[in-house]
Amino acid sequence: MDHATERDRMLLALTGSARDFACPTGPDLLDRVAPFHAWQQARRERSLWSYGKVSHAAPRSTCTVRYDDGTSSTGVNLATQDYLGLSSHPAVLDAAEHALRAYGVHSGGSAVLFGRTRLGVELEAALCDYLRMEHAALFPTGWAAGYGTIQGLVRADDHVVLDERAHACLQRGAMDATRHVHAVAHLDTTEVERTLATIRAGDTRNAILVVTESLFSMDSDTPDLRALQDMCDAYRATLLVDVAHDFGATGADGLGAIGRQGMTGRIDLVMGSFSKTFASNGGFVLTRSRAVKEYLTIFASPHSFSNALSPVQAAVVNAALAIVRSPQGAGRRHALAARSTQMRAALSCAGVTCMGTRSPIVPALIGDDALARLVARALATRGVIANLVEYPGVPRGTARLRLQLMATHTPAQIRSAAEGILGAYADASEQHGMLTT
Repeated sequence: MDHATERDRMLLALTGSARDFACPTGPDLLDRVAPFHAWQQARRERSLWSYGKVSHAAPRSTCTVRYDDGTSSTGVNLATQDYLGLSSHPAVLDAAEHALRAYGVHSGGSAVLFGRTRLGVELEAALCDYLRMEHAALFPTGWAAGYGTIQGLVRADDHVVLDERAHACLQRGAMDATRHVHAVAHLDTTEVERTLATIRAGDTRNAILVVTESLFSMDSDTPDLRALQDMCDAYRATLLVDVAHDFGATGADGLGAIGRQGMTGRIDLVMGSFSKTFASNGGFVLTRSRAVKEYLTIFASPHSFSNALSPVQAAVVNAALAIVRSPQGAGRRHALAARSTQMRAALSCAGVTCMGTRSPIVPALIGDDALARLVARALATRGVIANLVEYPGVPRGTARLRLQLMATHTPAQIRSAAEGILGAYADASEQHGMLTT
């Protein structure tokens, strides 16, 4: 293969996006996906496909990973959603082992039938107590909780007003529930109010659900929850807040933006995931209404038609929640905040834009998708394990590394990782310049 041809193939691997292949056409349902695989393979062969990483051990602050192209590397782990580092905590492991011996590995059925366990009931009560709500329903995944809450409550003539950057489970739940989906500019409360006023001016008969997140994981920013709840009250709408990324992980009390803004117990519906801080799969929705909880258990299809959380999962979350609410949990949140501040300072001082505000997530903006793919490839040689997010996961031209920190990272590991990221950026910039000139 001559140099010009390889250069052309390299450029092909650096262009395009998954969105280009989202709507294949043709009569053969299986054959028509081949162009996507060809594009993916071009990236894989040049170590530019950064997805599908395989871990070789527990998600600790350092790890060994095998990439999708077959290569492996060891480095500082900035790719794991285990913000307080509880997945390997001795108390969490002990709880899992005890539940395994007492209950086995399987819930054995839907929560509507015979899949609930005493451990799940205890978890519901603990969540309600912590977030000052009255009723809880557990779901097998966080996706199921977000999708199921919207799909279970919203009907075809109702309206959903949601932040344009809301998680895919929330967007899909809205689109599957109603034809009246109103996407508003990110964190734009003025547009939310204008949309609510317009809807109510023409429709006083149907319901409105406003959907947002307490911490947006791609941007590390937070909405004005008090303003949104006040608007919902004024326009007879309902507010749903997804707390997946800050619940348990931020704030002195672990209540994230809801606690920081004085809104604990005041949000209409709170849903979240256990997979970021609580060392397990699973999700939940909290409400002040027994009627809403009971309705969702039947009409939220991921709840009624999926097996319930396993007893081991429920035990793990219970143990993690106990730590989160303890002085030890507060100490871990303090350490996590310090590591986030350290990483942001190290990258910002070198000219890298760190988006949003301090949280377990540091979105390091790169911008150009091609450059970002080269940076992600270079990380493996610099002792850093991190996730690339590109279009359509984020708006075009805003590719970034989503650095996910853990309370168990040491200051030395953060320094090493920051140096690795900056070195990878320098390597990639040189390569990018040679390819594009």
